[in-house]
Amino acid sequence: MSQTLTHTIAVPPAEKPMPAKHIRALRIWLGAVALLIVAMILVGGATRLTDSGLSITEWKPIMGAIPPLSEADWDKAFAAYRKIPEYTELKRGMSLSEFKTIFWWEWAHRFLGRFIGVAFFVPFVLFWIAGFIPRSLLPRLAGLFVLGGLQGALGWYMVKSGLVDRTDVSQYRLAAHFGVALSILGYTLWLVFGLARETPPERATPIARASAFIAGGILALVFMQLLAGALVAGLDAGMGYNTWPLINGAFVPNGLFEATPWYLNAFENPLTVQFDHRMIGYTVVVASLAQLAWLAWRRAPSPLIGSAMTLALLALLQAMLGVWTLLLAVPIPLGLAHQAGAVAVFTAAVYHFWLAVHTPDPRAAAQARASA
Repeated sequence: MSQTLTHTIAVPPAEKPMPAKHIRALRIWLGAVALLIVAMILVGGATRLTDSGLSITEWKPIMGAIPPLSEADWDKAFAAYRKIPEYTELKRGMSLSEFKTIFWWEWAHRFLGRFIGVAFFVPFVLFWIAGFIPRSLLPRLAGLFVLGGLQGALGWYMVKSGLVDRTDVSQYRLAAHFGVALSILGYTLWLVFGLARETPPERATPIARASAFIAGGILALVFMQLLAGALVAGLDAGMGYNTWPLINGAFVPNGLFEATPWYLNAFENPLTVQFDHRMIGYTVVVASLAQLAWLAWRRAPSPLIGSAMTLALLALLQAMLGVWTLLLAVPIPLGLAHQAGAVAVFTAAVYHFWLAVHTPDPRAAAQARASA
C-alpha cells in the first residue's frame, strides 16, 4: 500500500483577521518596494557593465545623496578618482565628461538605495501608527529594514576592495553584495505572497513534503546559479571563451584546475567560473523541466503546475539569452537583459516554492478525511 509523503502546516494561534483594506495597502506597499529592489539590482548591473562602480571613492550615507553642483565639486570628485588604481592603470587620460558618465551611474545606484530605505521606512512607521501591521508581521518587517541597512554597508565594503590595490572590486564581495540583494528581494516577495492569504486555514493542512522539498531545492539551485553569475561578472569571465556549446573546442576544456590550491579555481579561474556557470545553468533547466513533468504525472493542483511551467519556461528562455549574450561577448543591453532574466527566474522560483509550501495535497487531504 503506497504511503503519501506529507507533513502538516502548523497553524499559529488565531490572530484577529486583518481588514481587507489593510491587506491591500500592505501588499501594494511591499510590492512597490520589491519593484524598487529589482530596479536597484538592474542599475547595479549597469554600473558593473559600464565600469562605474569605483567612480565615487567616498561613502557618505547622508550627504552623499547630493551630487556635485559646481565645477569645483566635479573637479574634486574627479581628482579623487584619479588617485585610485583603476584610473592610473586602466583609464589614464579620461576626460571630465567621460568621468561624469560613470559617476552618474554609481550615484544613481547609491541614490536608489537611499530612496528604497525611505520608501520602506516612512510607510512602515505610518502603517504601524495606524494599526495596519499585525503583531506577527512587525518583527519581520523590522528585520527587513535592518537587512537593507546592512546591505548598504556591504556595498561600501565591496567598493573599498577596489580603491587601493586592485583595479576592480573583489569578485567575492561582489557576489556577497548580489546575494544579499537577492535575499532581500526574496524575503520581500515572501511577505507579499503571504499577505495574499487573507484568512489563515482553520486547522492544520496536509501538504506534499516531496513537492515542497523539490521546489526548495530548485530555488537553492537558482540562487547558486545567480551567485555563479556574479563571479562571472566580477572576473569579466564572460568576455572570454565566447563559443558554445564547446569551450576551447571541448565540452570539458583543459585548464579548469590551473590555479593552486585547486579549490580556488571555482572562484578565481575565469575559465572554471564560466564553466561552472554553464553547468549550473543546464542543471537548472533540466531540474525545472523534470519537476514540471513530475507534478503533471502526479496530477498536482493546477496552480502548482502552472507556477512550475512558468519557472521552466523562464529558465529555458534565460539559458538561451545567456548563450546569445556570451556569443556576442556581453554587450551592455544583452548583459542587462540577462540580469533581468535572472531576477525573473529567481522571482518565479520563490513564488513556486511558496506555493508548494502552502498548497494542500489532495491525496493526503482525502486520506485524512477517510481516516477521520
